[in-house]
Amino acid sequence: MLDRRTLLAASGTVAAAALFRPHIARAAAPFAQPPLPYEESALAPTISARTVGLHYGKHHKGYFDKLNKLVDGKPYAGMTLEEVIVEAKKAGDTAVFNNAGQAWNHNFYWAQFEGGAAAPPRALVQAAERDFGGFDALKAKMVEVGDGVFGTGWVWLVRDGDKLAILGLQDAGNPVAEGKAPLVGVDVWEHAYYLDWENRRTAHIKAVLDDRVNWSAVGEKLAG
Repeated sequence: MLDRRTLLAASGTVAAAALFRPHIARAAAPFAQPPLPYEESALAPTISARTVGLHYGKHHKGYFDKLNKLVDGKPYAGMTLEEVIVEAKKAGDTAVFNNAGQAWNHNFYWAQFEGGAAAPPRALVQAAERDFGGFDALKAKMVEVGDGVFGTGWVWLVRDGDKLAILGLQDAGNPVAEGKAPLVGVDVWEHAYYLDWENRRTAHIKAVLDDRVNWSAVGEKLAG
């Protein structure tokens, strides 16, 4: 069996995996849901405590519970969460991929709000100007792409080589599976916003980008 470093290199995910802090589920099975790095009320009013409680406590936890049952006794149990995503996609193992992908997506989602909203550093602003015509234009494009995801999914800001790119991915799709380095991810499944925003998905995405993402930490990821 290939060691973990070889698996990551072969899948093109070394850059993506390197951007994560250790508390974002790197260990092999049984996979453990990381604790929230803040109180459930910390994201209000953009994301209410009630939504966080249900989203984190029910949906996110459910993906970990299902994943651990699915990988029990299988080779996946000896892999990191990132490796499970890559290998399950290669194998066409939809159930494992979906639950591993959603567990990972939500780990990233909650972590990006830690420290509170903060302005982007100059390097990130310059990259946004180069690739999108400005930082506000970057956020507007994320709102547009996120609104265009049919049904359930995610909108991601990623580093793709030397450039920034925006991906709209359905269901459990994530940058690890695409070999991209994640910078920001916004959940556009209805459970992420409906209690607070009803059907106003675009308003939710805009508010998350404007008021909740720690763009200073995003700049650190870009530079890393």
